[in-house]
Amino acid sequence: MEKHSRQGTWQLTRFLTALRFRPSSGRLWSSPSGLFAFCLCAAAIGLPQITQAKEKSSRPNVLFIFADDIGYEAIQSYGGLDFQTPNLNRMANEGLRFGRAYTSPVCTPSRVSMHTSLYTTRHRHYGVLPVHKGTKQKVDFSKMPTYAQLLRANGYATSVTGKWQLATLEAWPNHIHDAGFDSWCVWQIWRDGKKTGRHWQPTFNQDGEIRSDIQDRFGPDVLADYVIDQMTTATAAGQPFFILHNELLPHNPIIKTPDDKANGSNGSLGNMIHYMDKLVGKVLRSVDDLGIRDNTYVIFMGDNGTEQRDFHNPRFGDNSAELKNTRHTTAGNVNGGKANLGDAGSHVPLIVWGPERVPQGQVCDDLIDVVDLFPTFCELSGTSIPKTVKIDGRSFLAQMHGKEGNPREWTHQGLYGKENLFDGSWRLWRKQGSLWDARNLPAETPANPDDSEAAAARIRLNKVFDQITPRAE
Repeated sequence: MEKHSRQGTWQLTRFLTALRFRPSSGRLWSSPSGLFAFCLCAAAIGLPQITQAKEKSSRPNVLFIFADDIGYEAIQSYGGLDFQTPNLNRMANEGLRFGRAYTSPVCTPSRVSMHTSLYTTRHRHYGVLPVHKGTKQKVDFSKMPTYAQLLRANGYATSVTGKWQLATLEAWPNHIHDAGFDSWCVWQIWRDGKKTGRHWQPTFNQDGEIRSDIQDRFGPDVLADYVIDQMTTATAAGQPFFILHNELLPHNPIIKTPDDKANGSNGSLGNMIHYMDKLVGKVLRSVDDLGIRDNTYVIFMGDNGTEQRDFHNPRFGDNSAELKNTRHTTAGNVNGGKANLGDAGSHVPLIVWGPERVPQGQVCDDLIDVVDLFPTFCELSGTSIPKTVKIDGRSFLAQMHGKEGNPREWTHQGLYGKENLFDGSWRLWRKQGSLWDARNLPAETPANPDDSEAAAARIRLNKVFDQITPRAE
């Protein structure tokens, strides 16, 4: 019976993989007959396989939403006063909000750290990989293992959406699969010698093919539908899923969302943030509708701070570029943002929502570094990390469940050869050697050289820099 059960489950998984996407539709079931065929296949395989699938479904699902260019101050539940984020507020009210989560201040360093659990000083991707210029460079995940590779090997259905600025897919068509993802629907940034679009008339690569059915659709809407399809597919198969949803909003340029077009409004950063929030709500409702909330963790995080300028695209509205250096919060004004190695560029929202084990309406102020996601995802999914895989992160799963955990003492940020350490009160810059007083955020000021606490912090953080010097090859 056990052998028959394994064989049947393999057949069902293979069938679902072949069926889950039809390029003509981009949907899970391209016709009622597709769903009917699935039912016939499941019936033919037999009851033992369905029982095994239900056993597999007890493993937790993870949907990780990694939003492009949004700092903590843009979210109302973090005290933000400038933008409307009702669905993220709901996540915070019904889940757990982390008050001190940090990343590097631009996409590539932050995202490589997220995938590999390595600080920028170790993975050495300090700047933006120029995929938008057709570079032949890539992030080599054969040398830096990812959590997705481990989760896939542990039986998870892994998929990814949105921004993939880690390799030019024309040059490296297998890059996403090699990074650990079974399926994908991503913005192919470079195609036929030029940069493509991601919002209106998007160029999306789904499982190796450019989608031709979405020219009249808004790119972020397409991605939200893909996420829902992936959750539906895995749930029907009884397979636990991990979805990395690289939300494209609210990264510039400023464009009109579908709501802007319907209302006759001009595009704005605030409207893009509001529409991103609307799509978060759509996905949350789908988790509820599928009946999987008790076993599904939805995690929202920004990849770096908020863009400092309100860039407008003349094709879609006002072509001005209004400086947005100041944003307002209940704790004070936030100056600066993305590409700033201070708090404004690296302090991001992190909200966990889902099962009852997640405390409702609470805030955890432990420091969280983006490298901590890797071990957290592995512990949550019951995935072992081989001793040969060296990581810098530490799991915060205990904190996600309202327990004390093992909080870190500092976070690391890096950009274009510069880096600093932040311990919650002080920020030390490595090459410059300057120390900043961050005890009264959002303000950061040069430390008083006569302050004994500052002197102790400098000694303590310099020792950390010595510890995280890049490992010898």
